[in-house]
Amino acid sequence: MRMTFRWFGEGNDPVPLAYIKQIPGTEGIVWSLHDIAAGEEWPIERILEVRSQADAAGLHIDVVESVNIHEDIKLGLPSRDQYIENYKNTIRKLGSVGVKVICYNFMPVFDWLRTNLYEELEDGSTALYLEKAKVMNLSPHELVAYFQSNSTFQLPGWEPERLGQLSTTLEAYQAVDEEQLWSNLAYFLEAIIPVAAESGIKMAIHPDDPPYPLFGLPRIITSQQNLRRFLKIVDHPSNGITLCSGSLGANADNDIVSMIHEFSDRIPFAHIRNIRLAENGDFIETSHRTEDGTVNIAGIVKAYYDIGFTGYARPDHGRHIWGEQCRPGYGLYDRGLGIMHLWGLWDGYRYADKGSL
Repeated sequence: MRMTFRWFGEGNDPVPLAYIKQIPGTEGIVWSLHDIAAGEEWPIERILEVRSQADAAGLHIDVVESVNIHEDIKLGLPSRDQYIENYKNTIRKLGSVGVKVICYNFMPVFDWLRTNLYEELEDGSTALYLEKAKVMNLSPHELVAYFQSNSTFQLPGWEPERLGQLSTTLEAYQAVDEEQLWSNLAYFLEAIIPVAAESGIKMAIHPDDPPYPLFGLPRIITSQQNLRRFLKIVDHPSNGITLCSGSLGANADNDIVSMIHEFSDRIPFAHIRNIRLAENGDFIETSHRTEDGTVNIAGIVKAYYDIGFTGYARPDHGRHIWGEQCRPGYGLYDRGLGIMHLWGLWDGYRYADKGSL
């Protein structure tokens, strides 16, 4: 397991690279060019700038999250071909500087959804929270207004330029059901996976968050069965999964340990985080300890250890603790604690195997 830490860039992330380097066992950043609009080709000079910053801190840039997909590709519009060409050119550039994994998603309109960015937990910390009934009752426009008024940070997946055309985009999706979305995804994969393979890159799709339809929009990367279908579209090692335990854990029927074993050779990137899921579908993000949530983090790390996982991992979201002023879900302190908990589990399994415990 190769540990990484998501970083949003100089001037856009209050966590300095020097602090990330001090987290034991953390070797690289998970990064993106967040100001580049979906569909645009990434400039090589901007890519090299991030590599230079990471190199200076002694960190690698092997994992990108995300190269966002233009909505016209998801909608299957004629204009998608030019956006796919731009995407392929970006893949080639990233491969040329040593990037190994590109995480992306195929969620229509909204990358992820929560109803409170700072829900208080019993210990006084706060965390991302979703009240399912509220999501079902709010209009998309009301939810957007909430996010824009409750965060001082730009939120990935909720960029103003993407949400500015919300009404038009939602209307366009009225003609797209699940099967059409599958077809549009297949068209995209068949175009980009050969380029990724030639560039030495593994594409890793992120599950939908949460893993069920919202606002009448289809969602398809939601379950073990659907991940199986996804991998068969282009059955190639460069077509893989970002296995996110938190996103998939929002459906109690998902057996993440089973997924790790079944898809062991197609998981180049793992997001490992915990949530506490209520019977009514509400959930709040917690510490990474198994006991604090409903996701079997200890079993998940054991599964990765058992398959000999050598891919990249990151602790994903954290709570907001110790008064830290940070991006919602992306502070230094709790994600640093999360990394140490994951390494503690991993080392426990490793030393037990060696007979040292």
